[in-house]
Amino acid sequence: MRSLFLIGLIVGLTTSATPPNFKCPENNGFFGDPKQCDKYYECQDNVPEEKLCPDGLLFEIKNPNHERCDLPFNVDCGERTELQPAVSTVQCPRKNGYFSHEDPQVCDKFYNCVDGVPNSVPCPSGLIYDDYQGTCTWPESAQRQGCEKENRKKEKLADGFSCPDGEVLGNNNRPLPHPTYPHPEDCQKFYICRNGIQPQLGSCPPGTVYSESNLKCEDPEGVPGCEKWFDDDKN
Repeated sequence: MRSLFLIGLIVGLTTSATPPNFKCPENNGFFGDPKQCDKYYECQDNVPEEKLCPDGLLFEIKNPNHERCDLPFNVDCGERTELQPAVSTVQCPRKNGYFSHEDPQVCDKFYNCVDGVPNSVPCPSGLIYDDYQGTCTWPESAQRQGCEKENRKKEKLADGFSCPDGEVLGNNNRPLPHPTYPHPEDCQKFYICRNGIQPQLGSCPPGTVYSESNLKCEDPEGVPGCEKWFDDDKN
């Protein structure tokens, strides 16, 4: 995903037609500005030409033979703390980069901004977006305030089901990562809570029903209340 984002954004923009007050460390190459992390210079025959990375990207100084602007979490600016003025919108604080959703409670979506155009991207189930890593990760790894599992907005299925709070213990007395719950009206159906938060409707194989006590699909004879589920031709 990151490599696709960078296509067309590697090369910076020339900002000065006259030689700036910068001394080339070598006769030829690309060198970072000592103060501004998104500014750099192209030196040809010891003559520098000032350039800027596209807004939101920073200049990578590791290899003077390559002109590379990259995403902030891939660049160590060190003491180069200054940046060009931002060109921002609600979804894109800068024209390019990955940014969290404008609603602080929407933790599992982020924007991939390309030249000021936001593209909404969902995180995989159970993960949240982390600004510092620039990727989706587990909530406990991100430590993003307000995005703890108990504070996140609950998703609901069409029938109104949402994942209950609290952990569900398995037969080994350990919390289940994807707990299941019985359907209130259909013995063959059940709910799955992916990573404890994302609801999904499941169904047992033909001829079996969901057992709340054993947390799995079993023969109807062993599940109280569902012994005759298939006798009445309900399905």
